[in-house]
Amino acid sequence: MNPKVSVVILNFNGKKHLQQFLPFVVQSDYDKLQIVVIDNASTDGSVAFLVDNYAQNIEIICLKQNFGYAEGYNQGLKHVESDYYILLNSDVEVPKNWIRPMLNFMDENPAMAACQPKILAFDRKNRFEYAGASGGMIDFLGYPFCRGRIFDHIEQDLGQYDDKTSVFWASGACLLLKSDVFWSVGAFDGDYFAHMEEIDLCWRLQLAGFLVGICPQVAVFHVGGGTLDYNNPRKTYLNFRNSLFTLQKNLILWQAILFIAIRLCFDYVSILKFLATGQFKISKAIVKAHLSFLKHQPQTIEKRSKVQNKKSIFMLRGVYKKSIVLSSFLLKKYFFSMLTFK
Repeated sequence: MNPKVSVVILNFNGKKHLQQFLPFVVQSDYDKLQIVVIDNASTDGSVAFLVDNYAQNIEIICLKQNFGYAEGYNQGLKHVESDYYILLNSDVEVPKNWIRPMLNFMDENPAMAACQPKILAFDRKNRFEYAGASGGMIDFLGYPFCRGRIFDHIEQDLGQYDDKTSVFWASGACLLLKSDVFWSVGAFDGDYFAHMEEIDLCWRLQLAGFLVGICPQVAVFHVGGGTLDYNNPRKTYLNFRNSLFTLQKNLILWQAILFIAIRLCFDYVSILKFLATGQFKISKAIVKAHLSFLKHQPQTIEKRSKVQNKKSIFMLRGVYKKSIVLSSFLLKKYFFSMLTFK
């Protein structure tokens, strides 16, 4: 099997990352490879740089405005015909032979619709990177974490999570997708703009009967925070709001009502914590996220009606049936290997 693969990079004012990391992508060892850059109306000369230096190697899709990650990919991928998409952040270094092992993993598991490689930190290549590590998991309240990263506790990569397996979500920093399945489940939710959209997508993939996996035999190196710093209020706002969107859309009704209520209580504790430490902008961002969540209720309820198939979150792969917040902060379970999945 030698399917056509398109590596698709979404760019917004990321010229410096393209200069540094695009050469690695161009050197990828795979015959039927297309490289596409979707530009989200950059103003830093990114497109001119690509035209001057890579016109023979890549295709450029220019969008008329900054649609963000979710809708930016939706708009751009409409013009990409391929068997597989690999959505790749512009700040990721890839090895030469990184595509074929992931395709082989997908071939070995026909129900697999998406997967990611192991994601390590660019500046500390022996440590996992925050955004994906060795596969994403989630607890029943919608808090995401990874094999190798629980909240801000990031592990050293010692090969402890090198098993190929199914997970709950795969990172949008480097995400291999079957293109037909991506569109069949509704693509990304464009209202998210950025953050949590890949978790929502992977949840919908599982609800539709597909699996999501990790292929740690391939390792890529991610700078991280290339668009928004991890402590940025805008990032906090999007993460908290989009997490609530994801719960309401994908949980069965009684779980949505109960788990969102509990989640809001946890959020209020976070607000008080940030206020106590003088991080007023972060607290304000969480409040703003809640208000936006309430404002978008009609749209979210309509989307929910298209997603639901009465499948409980506890029936899905990669779900931690306890609270990762309590396990981490109260029980001091900082490493994924300390958690018990049944």
